[in-house]
Amino acid sequence: MRIVSWNVNGLRSAHKKGFLDWLAAEKADVVGVQEVRAREEQLPEEVRAPRGWRATHFVSAVRPGYSGVGLFARKAPDDVETVLGVKDMDDEGRLQVARFGRLMVVNCYFPNGNGKERDNSRVPFKLDFYRRLFERLEKGLRDGERVLVMGDFNTAHQEIDLARPKDNRETSGFLAEEREEFDRWIRAGWVDTFRHFEKGTGHYSWWSQRFGVRERNVGWRLDYVLASPGAMPYVKRAAIHPHILGSDHCPVSVDLDPKVRR
Repeated sequence: MRIVSWNVNGLRSAHKKGFLDWLAAEKADVVGVQEVRAREEQLPEEVRAPRGWRATHFVSAVRPGYSGVGLFARKAPDDVETVLGVKDMDDEGRLQVARFGRLMVVNCYFPNGNGKERDNSRVPFKLDFYRRLFERLEKGLRDGERVLVMGDFNTAHQEIDLARPKDNRETSGFLAEEREEFDRWIRAGWVDTFRHFEKGTGHYSWWSQRFGVRERNVGWRLDYVLASPGAMPYVKRAAIHPHILGSDHCPVSVDLDPKVRR
């Protein structure tokens, strides 16, 4: 069973760059996308209901052209929840919690800490979002449920997770308080699936769109799949796919034993 996460930086834009060709070729069972930036009715029909995918589900922000998440599934989920219960957060369309048998898949677009003036003014909102989702999932974590949290976390966890850590200590995405919040998730038992299998440097999932940055691999690892202790025994592989173009992010994936659903 393969599960893939991708911040598409505008699903309509990604569609024009070959998203459906990638989706058809990708041997995935579930694909979660972030930063859809469109209401469902604004998406082309072939994106809303691509051939071979039993179910799609989209959550949009109240603000037009902003945020949003989407889910593509080969088999329909048993249930999908989309709210944290905090209006300011729910209005931004950042969350899908889908159940596939005994597996819970959380597709999430975590907030960026940058304000309109690139001033880190949204960091408190971002950290509050992290904490509220943590609390929403805490009981399942303790009870041994099989949970994956995937998406654009908008945080590079450790120095190994960005090309230039010394230059970005005051930049949202690598602030001490953001990294500490990520640490709290790991201390609680969540497993960074990619780092479980790969300890080396140079693995990133986002690059600035400035000329030559991606080619030189001056990137950040902002996209993750975290596994609960209950899910981790079923995770067989985790990967980043930097060769996939169409967005400033690339997809990340995990392969699981299909028994995880049963």
